This record gives sequence, C-alpha cells and structure tokens, in this order.
Amino acid sequence: MPALFEIYRQRRKGNIKKDEKKERTIIMKKKLLAMTLASAMCVSMLAGCGGDSSTGTSSNGGSSAEGGSGESYNISVIVKLTDSHFNKVMAGARAYADEHDNVNVDIQSPTAATSYDEQVNMIETAVGNPSTNAIVVAPLQSDSASTLIANTDKVVIALDTDFASEKKSAFVGTGNESASKEAAVAAVKKAQDSGVDKPTVLIVTGVQGDETHDARMNGYKAGVEEAGGEVVEVQYCDGMAEKAATAMESVMQKFPQGIDIVLSSNDDMAMSVVKIIKDSGNAAYANTIVCGFDGNQSAIQAIKGGSLAMDVAQNGYDMGYKAVEAAVKCLQGETVDAFIDSGVQVVDSANVDSYIDDQTAKGLWE
Repeated sequence: MPALFEIYRQRRKGNIKKDEKKERTIIMKKKLLAMTLASAMCVSMLAGCGGDSSTGTSSNGGSSAEGGSGESYNISVIVKLTDSHFNKVMAGARAYADEHDNVNVDIQSPTAATSYDEQVNMIETAVGNPSTNAIVVAPLQSDSASTLIANTDKVVIALDTDFASEKKSAFVGTGNESASKEAAVAAVKKAQDSGVDKPTVLIVTGVQGDETHDARMNGYKAGVEEAGGEVVEVQYCDGMAEKAATAMESVMQKFPQGIDIVLSSNDDMAMSVVKIIKDSGNAAYANTIVCGFDGNQSAIQAIKGGSLAMDVAQNGYDMGYKAVEAAVKCLQGETVDAFIDSGVQVVDSANVDSYIDDQTAKGLWE
C-alpha cells in the first residue's frame, strides 16, 4: 500500500510521465498478484499440516497415528484365559512394548475359556475406544469375533485362534493342524513300537466350533489315519480339565479293554486324563500314551516325571511378540503375511531336558 500511495503522490506532482505511470502500474499489479499467490500457498500448507494425527490409515485400512517412527500406538491385547500358555503369550506382547517406547499394550483376559460374555465386552470396548489403534485378539468364539469387528477401522490381528474377516490383517499363531498331525503320527508309531498293531485312539478336545481345537482335532485324525491307527472316540470337553476328567471316566467304562492313545487338544485336559488313569489303578490303561498340546510347564514336568508321554509345545512368547509386532507394522503402513507361524516343538522323554534348558535360558521356566 505505501508503494501505491507514492505513485499517486508523484502523479499529482507531475513527476511521472505517462509511459512510466503505465509501467509502474504493471509492476505493482505483478507484486500484488505474487503476494496473493504466496498467501494462498501458506494457507494450503497450514491446512495440510494441521490434520488430525489419528486418522492415518494402515495397509488394511485400519485407523492409526500418522505414519512415522515417533508416533505412539495403543494396542489392546485380548487373550482367552490366564494359563501357562497365555502367560507366555502375554509376556511376549509386553516384551515388544518394553523394547519400543512408542508402543503401549493393554492386556485383558476373561476368567475362563467359557466366559464368552466377558470377552465380548472386552472386544466391544476396544472397538469403541477412540484411543485404541489396534486390536490383537485370541477369540473364544470365532464367529462372534468376526461380527464384533465387522465395522471397525482399527487394525485387527488374530492371535492363537484364527477367524474369518475382511477386517483382519493377519493371523499369528501355531499351524495347529500340521502340528497335531505330527504329534499323532509320533504317538501311533510309539504305540506300534511297543507291539500294538493298530492302536486305538481317543481324542479329547475343546469347545465344538472353536477353530483352534477343531484344527487340532482334524490334525490328530489325519495323523492317526496316516500312521495306521484308529480313532474310536471323540469327547468335547470345552477345554476344561474337570470335564475331561468326567469324559475319561465315562470312556474307561465304555472301553474296559483299554485305549492305546489319548490325544488332547490342550494340556489342562491331558493332565486331567493322566490323573484319572493313575487314580483308577486300571491295568488296562496302565500303558496308555497320553499327549497334550500347549507346552505348559506342568505338562513338560510330567513328561520328565514319566506320567505324560508327549506334548506339542507352542512358542507362546514368540506368538505374543510377533502379534504386536504385526499390528505395529500395519499401523505404519507395511504389509504383513496373512499367516505368521510362531512355531511348535513336539516334546517327549528324548528331548525334554534340552527343552527345559532352552526355556530356562529365555527366562520362561519358573
């Protein structure tokens, strides 16, 4: 404005010729145009930098903080229950958070494997919490989990138990079917080595329809068939030790001649079966091979003590660690594998000592 005023003053004095006036006018118009454009650019830049930092999207469309190594992520980890296996899972999840200052984990667990309503409330709360960026969940009921996350924009990672959902970025867990098949083949061969031509097999499993237990049951069946055994009975015990005990007592009455192998889809049920057999004093079951699944410390100790024949030991620590890691990668816009295998090891009397040494070295053996 001062420049325009000076031009006007000089024109009043007659100090500026007509051509000069025209030239000066053109110059001033250019300056005003440049100033206008510069102002518009500044407004645009400020608008671009002033967006809400919680609206960035991950590779699966989940809501997160803006992609950047300094961003903070809040991750809800919801497990099935608190037992030896999930204690390792939770330890792994915490370990990842401890190693990364910008990652916070909120770990929750229902009181039992049948506390469906409790877990539903936990998932609903996590979905509705605007400060939660990602949900890592080990569902008690796969169909229910799929429904609960159907409309969320958060990153979702399936843990331990898979479920079908377009909203799910990855499943982190054990290859349950392949692992149980491996164990079943080993158990049948062990029975055959003791002189049983076609070993009879009882499968003790969890909640019917639970993807984890169903996968383990299917793997057991496939392994038994492949190795030359025969599944004569399947008992659904909701994954609970007391129900497995009742089922085993019923089976012993139904098959008084004995059963060669019992394959359990978790360690709690396997240990319950071992106790019922021992307490019964039934000679027909004295040599029954019992196999558990999870790698709980009590089961591993039972192998060392000779009461449990074998166990499929999951790597719970790696499972929890990798699940949180996958969630963070998705929040940062990276692509992760649809299935991330945390691995297993079949433990028996031949390798139990080395397994315990390894767990002790990792601080996972109490």
